[in-house]
Amino acid sequence: MSEKIAVENVNVPGQVTNVGRAKYDAMKTAMLKTLPKTSPGMTAKESKEAAKAHLSDDLFPEGATSGWWQKCVQLDLEAKGLVIREDTKPLRFYQT
Repeated sequence: MSEKIAVENVNVPGQVTNVGRAKYDAMKTAMLKTLPKTSPGMTAKESKEAAKAHLSDDLFPEGATSGWWQKCVQLDLEAKGLVIREDTKPLRFYQT
């Protein structure tokens, strides 16, 4: 059984979900390497593509499921105040 980590969702305060720690940690590291620290930030699509270059094929073969994990980590980091969502269309994100 793989180790789990509790994640939050900025859109549903108080809701906590347990997900696989290895993939969460890998995506979090990749996103924090690639997301800018200033506005205007990156779109979710740009963030996903940038993060893929930092993900191992062992956890994400050919980028499989990386989109789901990018969104999961993005929502958790927003809930924790580590990522800011700009009110733009499309939405843009950057680190605090």
